[in-house]
Order: sequence, then C-alpha cells, then structure tokens
Amino acid sequence: MRAVVTVLAVWCAGLGAAAQFGKISVLFEALGAQYSGASAVALGLIVSIVGIIGLVFGTTAGLFVARIGPRRAMVAALVMGAAMSAVQSVGLTYGAMIASRVVEGVSHLAIVVVGPTVIAGLAAERFRGLAMTLWSSFFGVTYAVLALLAPPLIAAYGTGAVFVAHAVWMAAMGICLWGLLPRDPLAPKIAQAGIFRQHVAIYASPRLSAPAMGFFCYTFLYVAVLTLVPPDVPLAQRALTAAGMPLISIAVSLTLGVWLLSRMSAVRLVQWGYLIAVPGFVVLALFWGRGMGMVAGALWVSAALGVVQGASFASIPELNQSAQSRAQAAGAIAQLGNLGTTTGTPVLAALLLGAGPWGLALVAGLACALGIVLHSVQARRRARMI
Repeated sequence: MRAVVTVLAVWCAGLGAAAQFGKISVLFEALGAQYSGASAVALGLIVSIVGIIGLVFGTTAGLFVARIGPRRAMVAALVMGAAMSAVQSVGLTYGAMIASRVVEGVSHLAIVVVGPTVIAGLAAERFRGLAMTLWSSFFGVTYAVLALLAPPLIAAYGTGAVFVAHAVWMAAMGICLWGLLPRDPLAPKIAQAGIFRQHVAIYASPRLSAPAMGFFCYTFLYVAVLTLVPPDVPLAQRALTAAGMPLISIAVSLTLGVWLLSRMSAVRLVQWGYLIAVPGFVVLALFWGRGMGMVAGALWVSAALGVVQGASFASIPELNQSAQSRAQAAGAIAQLGNLGTTTGTPVLAALLLGAGPWGLALVAGLACALGIVLHSVQARRRARMI
C-alpha cells in the first residue's frame, strides 16, 4: 500500500512540474500587461526558458540524479519550485522573472528525471506499465485542471493566487515525498569520464537512448498538433476539438494502452502507435477545415499518440534494469523531448503555411516512420549484444 501511495505522490509532484509551464500559459495575457514593454519573443521566453534548460542539460541531470540519489533530488527540486512560485507571486521585474524561471527550469528537469525512475523502481512488475503510463499523463491532466480551476481563482483573488497555490502544492509534495521515498543509497563513485564522454556513452547505448529517440518523434508531433489543429476547426466544433484531443490521449493511454502493454513489449507498442497515427494524419488533411471530419482526424491522431506517450515511458524500465541506467534514460527523454517540443511547432506551422495540410501530413507521416525505424534499428543493435 505504501508503494501505491508513493507512486501517486510522485505523480502529484509531476503535476506540479507540469504546472511550471501551465501557470504561465493561463497567466500569459496578464503577464503581457504586466510587462507591457516586452516584445512577443521576450514574453514567449518566460514560457520556453524552462524547456530550454531541459534541452541543454537533460542528460546531465540524469547523470547528476544517479549520483546524488532520487530522494534528495526530488525533494530539493520541489522546495526550489515552491520558493520560486512564492517569489513570483509578489510581482517581479522582467529580469527577475526570467532568473526565477531559469531556477524553475532546474527544478522541473530534476522532477521529470526522478519521477519515472522512482516509479519504475516502486511499481510491481505486473503494474509497471500502468504506473509508467499514469506518469506519462501528468502534462495533459495538469493543463485540464488548470483550465478548469485557474479562471475562478484569478477572478476571486488575482493572478498572484495562481503562483501561491502552486507554491503550496510544491511544498506539500516536498514534505510528503521526504517522508514517503526510501532513503537514498550511498552515492556511487563519480565517474572519471567527462560530461561529453558520458553523453556519448548514453546516446551510443541502444538501451539508454532508445526510449528518448522514439519519444522525440512524439513530442515533435503532439504539441504541434495540439497547437495548430484547433484554430482551423470550424467554430462550432473548436471547443470539442481543443478539449477532446488531450483528454482522449490520456484516456486511451490509461485504458487501451495499459491493456496492450500486458500483451506486447513497450517498444513494439510505440511502433504500433506511430503506425496507427499515420492514417489519422491523412484523415486530417482530407477534411482540413471541414467540421466533424477534421475533428475525427484530430481525435484519431491524439489517441494513437497517447499510446506512444505511455509506452515510451514504459520502455525505460523495460530496457534498463538499474536505477542509475533508468535515471540516465529519463534524462535523455527529457533532453530529446524538449528538442521535439521546441522544433515541432515552428516546423509544422511553416509547412502548413507553405504547403498546406498535405505538407503537414506528409512530414508527420515521415516523423512517425522515423520513430518506427529508430526503434527497429536499436532493437537490432540490442539483439546483437546478447
């Protein structure tokens, strides 16, 4: 029972990490008024700089967590995140806000590296697929909750209340996990190889790098689709599409995805998810801007990519047995996941503008094919190692 409670608490910490992005999204208009002299790029940096930290230091974080221990890293990250939200609630200058967001980037990165590592270690083998899929839902759940709760909170108490609520949540999770997580083992000896050489070793390993390489294609597509599709859906179906896409992704991942993980390997399920997503992109292109046909295509793609999302995290413990190797694999997922998130939306937006829906569908199909091929290549490399 303690393991179940701890897994749920770690997932709740993940909700707090996702809210480090989400709180700025729901307050973006208010921050635009607060920093009225800032350009659109400068305002966008308030959101994106947290992800940039993960893009640059993701794999390094995995190495660091493996050395200091997951309990210390998780609790320190939650305390750090709580402190930054508390500071942000008083209203900061633009420079101070950016500085606080850099610190939040470190906090966020530590949580998303430790989370799947701890959950994989705590969950019994027969429930590990469910536990990892639950973890993978933290972003979608957080954005849905914020969309529901943030507006009335802001209306009643002002924008600062969102930061305060987030600070309280992060602090509470820090206290809970300090008591729930097992003590860290003695730190292993620090490897003599330099950081660059350790990066090379991680990405050269077909076990450590495979989850991240497959996940890159997912993040390249998923955030872009959530961003680009709803505005072109006819107004009557727009709200249904915007709300339905993340919800169906989570629902299918936690139901059908978990059931399939009990019947096939996580790697194979990632490949099937990409394959099934391809016809969905064709339907999207065929019915672009045409009501329920476009909605059907959007929900199809979201459901298929939801399976990819959960199975990608489940592949971490499937391919890596030790806590240290899982932390390294999770760090690589954070790094390549942020690379996909950063590049996907501008690339697909440019294609949509220049080549239309079929251009977007073609490149999306190629990204799905790349995800399948990367996992196939890595699987063959692992087979040769046996």
